[in-house]
Amino acid sequence: MHQASLLGEAIEDSRHYGWKVPTDINHSWEEMVEAVQNHVRSLNWGHRVQLKDKRVEYLNAKGTFVDEHTVKAVMRNGDERTLTAGNIVLATGMRPRYPTNVPGAVEHSMTSDDLFSLTKSPGKTLVIGGSYVALECAGFLKGLDLPVTVMVRSICLRGFDQQMAGLVTGYMEDTGIEFLWQSTPKSLERNNDGTISVRWSDCRGHEEMDTFDTVLFAIGRDPQTTKLGLENTSVKLHSNGKILGRNEQSSVPHIYAIGDILEGCNELTPVAIKAGKLLAHRLFGGRSEVMDYEKVATTVFTPLEYGTVGLSEEDAIQRYQEDDLEIYHAFYKPLEYSVADRSSDQCYIKAICLREGEQRILGLHIVGPNAGEIIQGFAVAIKCGVSYRQLASTVGVHPTCAEELVKLHITKRSGLDPTVTGC
Repeated sequence: MHQASLLGEAIEDSRHYGWKVPTDINHSWEEMVEAVQNHVRSLNWGHRVQLKDKRVEYLNAKGTFVDEHTVKAVMRNGDERTLTAGNIVLATGMRPRYPTNVPGAVEHSMTSDDLFSLTKSPGKTLVIGGSYVALECAGFLKGLDLPVTVMVRSICLRGFDQQMAGLVTGYMEDTGIEFLWQSTPKSLERNNDGTISVRWSDCRGHEEMDTFDTVLFAIGRDPQTTKLGLENTSVKLHSNGKILGRNEQSSVPHIYAIGDILEGCNELTPVAIKAGKLLAHRLFGGRSEVMDYEKVATTVFTPLEYGTVGLSEEDAIQRYQEDDLEIYHAFYKPLEYSVADRSSDQCYIKAICLREGEQRILGLHIVGPNAGEIIQGFAVAIKCGVSYRQLASTVGVHPTCAEELVKLHITKRSGLDPTVTGC
């Protein structure tokens, strides 16, 4: 859906490159959703086929612990089966959360789980939350030419570098997405015409009201650990419901957890996949490598993508003394923005380094087109302990956005203008 949104932008840009594009181009939500769901179904079928080929038994059942080596599986038709194992791995993930103190929220709203399979266009949409899921959904909805409002209680992209988060939301506001900052929902009510009236209070305590076709909550997710029968085991949980453990091993040595339900784990699918593979190799392949949860690259797929790996500026300052850091940064203009005359005010790169010696890079951040593709390559270098000197000695590929990272030379400490001019 992010790609569908980008294609809409590309159609507009193409006019500047000489393409004679009709002015009455429309987007079909129904066709897009059908295509996306068909792709998802093909992925699920592919997984089932691979499991069968590898002689892995698949049970579509609800599992609960009877004891620390026994799981009861209940099928959809009510049939039960008892399974025993020497090792048990939990990977139940998380589900989107609804607020419990907002009347009408559960009855009249949806989450991202519902949006991706929605059979008709959501129309005028209110997205509540400042998470990456909230911003990604708001971004592609606006890119599909739908009116979108985002309601944020405090800050966006908590846990990410906040300077970069500000650039992301600034770009979104420039595209026409309205942000209701420091606002909290009070109630949702379904109207006779099917629309939803939402009341909220702003930062001054004033109550406001507007009507929307769709309200989407993206305020966080809860780990799916409460109905697993863990009370029949000695597995210890964090106060947030996640499983406490080290190297995916819970407080019960033969019970493991991977993915979002493990406390301290990055809530990212590729992280769970990698952790699961490494765990399998340790259990049955004689290897000892463990998952590194710190140097993990990720990207927020907002209209202007935000790619990041390593420490945020806030975390780097907290871990090291601020005077011990050197931060290189630059604003840049992607070549593809030039002819189309698009604003590049929020296209920005930042490398957070140790100040002394070779200046090892602690964190790398980029806001711009294709940031996900760019950060994946540099993540390998960060994993290998790349320094600023090595980065700066690398010849860039011209003309690309990625080359701007190897051209970084202005520090925040210098106070110089970080805007890139010319080549």
